Amino acid sequence: MAVEFALLMFPALLVLLFFGFPVAFSLMGIALIFGVIRFGDAAPALFLSKVDEVASNYVLGAVPLFIFMGSLLERSGVAERLFEAIHMWTRRLPGGLGVGTVLLCVVFAASTGIVGATETVVGLLAIPVMLRYQYNKSLISGTICAGGSLGTIIPPSVVVVILGPVADASIGDLFAGMIIPGLMLAGCYIFYIIVRCTLVPSDGPRMPPSDNEPSFGQKLWITATALIPPFMLIFIVLGTILMGVATPTEAAACGVVGSTIMAAVYKSLSWGVMKEALFKTVIITAMILLILIGGTMFAGVFTAAGGLVGMQNLVTAAELSNWQTLGILLLLAFAAGFVLDLISLMLIVVPIAMPIITTFPFYDLDPTQVKIWFSILFLIMIQTSYLTPPMAPAIFYLRGISPPEITLMHMYKGVIPFILLHFVVMACVIIYPDLALWLPTILFRGF
Repeated sequence: MAVEFALLMFPALLVLLFFGFPVAFSLMGIALIFGVIRFGDAAPALFLSKVDEVASNYVLGAVPLFIFMGSLLERSGVAERLFEAIHMWTRRLPGGLGVGTVLLCVVFAASTGIVGATETVVGLLAIPVMLRYQYNKSLISGTICAGGSLGTIIPPSVVVVILGPVADASIGDLFAGMIIPGLMLAGCYIFYIIVRCTLVPSDGPRMPPSDNEPSFGQKLWITATALIPPFMLIFIVLGTILMGVATPTEAAACGVVGSTIMAAVYKSLSWGVMKEALFKTVIITAMILLILIGGTMFAGVFTAAGGLVGMQNLVTAAELSNWQTLGILLLLAFAAGFVLDLISLMLIVVPIAMPIITTFPFYDLDPTQVKIWFSILFLIMIQTSYLTPPMAPAIFYLRGISPPEITLMHMYKGVIPFILLHFVVMACVIIYPDLALWLPTILFRGF
């Protein structure tokens, strides 16, 4: 009976979310009601232990630091300089503006680690230029949405800083494991844009030669001055983590210092900018940590009430194979992405899915490798749901910054090819797990 009681927590949660209750309070409320009914006076002690667990987690100190770093970079002017430098080299390609936009998204995602920041900043820069050169509006929409979503799978991602403790996986291993799949996704985007615009030149016409085209030496200088500062910042943050020199929290602190210096060098650092960045950091951090506490309380009650054991027994009774179980868990993550934000989705699905998936054999992987491999697949899947209509958050971001001539139908049509590319990359990572595990194995000998 206890198992069935615990499994009722999910329908109850969905009911609250359906009626529009905030995610954090829905998680806490369901945990409180079911915890008190199941454990009585012992429930508050369980909740206090979960709050203390979140509050004392050293790794989570990186979250506000990464958010502050991204907020500063949004206003530092680095994106404008990158936009100019990258498009100098790609403008003559078929769909060159789209190709340059994807490359800009990769660099900016690797600098900020925040999904929404990448899409918003790049979209504001790229959309007017692409419209001016009469790019297909669906292609514009798909490119901005897909490129902006790379902040989920390109390290250092704030999402992964939270995923690591929840999945009981090393953040350094996750960052390393994300690199190849993330670059594969970006490469697929670029390949699709070039092929489409080669076959249908009107969708992404080549830009005409400019009368004031800079010389080759000038291009190199502009590129170097635009790329070196963000690449140094990427090395300070991501490089120190991958080399084992710094923890994610220490690297994020160094990134804050680096982004502050960069904003000062670009003469965009002011008290107003700093105040706005701090205010945004407090709001987003409070939201994330409140959801994190709610999710931890929900998972704690669910596990203590026997829900996890019950789900494992259901999987055993259903006699599902390892691949069927993997497919169901990924499908669950995809479907849940329609109604939950990325953070909530991780906190609800991962604590339940990870103990189940690590009990199955996959190739010759040990449980630690399975955790990393499944986490990368999970990230690709939630990135896919982030793009998928009708509840795609990426489209809502785009709606907020796009001009009226780009309609919702353009956006829906535009993201479909990119969603299909996600499934291609996911299939590759499933068939060849070394795509996610090779770099962690080389960089961290902990496997």
